[in-house]
Amino acid sequence: MQPIIHSLLDNDLYKFTMWQAMLHRHPQTQAEYSFVCRHEPGYPLTDLEQELGEQLDHLCTLRFRPDELRYIAGLRYIKSDFVDFLRIFQFQRDFVSVRHTGNTLEVVANGPQVHVMAFEIYVLAIVNELYFRRFEAETALATGRRRLLDKLELLNRFDHEPARTHPFEFFDFGVRRRYSGAWQREVVTTLKREASRYFKGTSNVLLARDLDLVPIGTMAHEYLQTYQALGVRLRDFQKAALESWVQEYRGDLGTALTDVVGMDAFLADFDLYFAKLFDGLRHDSGDPYVWGEKAIAHYEKLRINPHTKRLTFSDSLDLPRALALYRHFADRTQTGFGIGTNLTNDMGHKTLHIVMKLTHCNGQPVAKLSDSPGKTICDDQTFLAYLRQVFNVPPAAG
Repeated sequence: MQPIIHSLLDNDLYKFTMWQAMLHRHPQTQAEYSFVCRHEPGYPLTDLEQELGEQLDHLCTLRFRPDELRYIAGLRYIKSDFVDFLRIFQFQRDFVSVRHTGNTLEVVANGPQVHVMAFEIYVLAIVNELYFRRFEAETALATGRRRLLDKLELLNRFDHEPARTHPFEFFDFGVRRRYSGAWQREVVTTLKREASRYFKGTSNVLLARDLDLVPIGTMAHEYLQTYQALGVRLRDFQKAALESWVQEYRGDLGTALTDVVGMDAFLADFDLYFAKLFDGLRHDSGDPYVWGEKAIAHYEKLRINPHTKRLTFSDSLDLPRALALYRHFADRTQTGFGIGTNLTNDMGHKTLHIVMKLTHCNGQPVAKLSDSPGKTICDDQTFLAYLRQVFNVPPAAG
């Protein structure tokens, strides 16, 4: 067995930031995360069942090493008691199961949220790497390197465009769907060396440490979804989640995710108080141009100068799309672009559209009502209908 995960730092930063917030504020919460493949893969993922189980056995032997803990402790928004928790943390194999039903691979992490929430990224990275190991590697790597050079050439041509009010900046968000850990490291190393004028960081904490880059990330859907089951009135769960974040980080990590129940419902809760406290917003579903225009209009309505805020785009981006969005918005607000699969798995193969999402919390269903059709996650139609009614989201949405 060739291990895929060698370090527990090989994870997205926002897993650590959400982890700390939940440890401090709701450590007793029970949660269930479920794996989903959104399309038909090249071969059944059930073929990976045994290998995935072996990789998870290995993952559950890993601990945070002293040098890794020192790096995490050096991030100014990380508290010492969270580092102490990580010092003794170890994944429990009993909390994650792998099985199959027909041609469907089922992976479920179920247990105390602070012990199961970090499984997600590792499971996705492992499934991806196991899947692509079954294809011929030499051709894929040659294709990946050629396409990476094409991306660098695109950036070189962009150098000659007229300057806009705010600079173009992009980040690597590609841990979960990468071709392999080694390939992600090669891509990020190359971008740092050849495109540092535009490439400003990575969500991968291990690579950020090893390559002296800024680790990027704040919150994901699971953070806000958890608050749907924490005893607050459902209509108020977004406000409760945002308020807890403000109290936890007190000005740091100020990018709010907007699409747990759709942009319109988010903006209805994102009042002057939150709009002043958060540095900006992150887009992850729906039409990015419509979303950006709504965000700018909302800031202007609140008499906040959009130039003081940042809109971060992270939904299915490649560099041409990112540059097009930049040209549209960069003279009116700050922008940033988190590019995932197209950076770390642009190898000529059809990629896997896999996720591992929070589905239940404290025995109750939770849901994401996406602005993109097909992205809604919930296996309880009654709760989904109730959530739509509470936030006035049409049934066709998501």
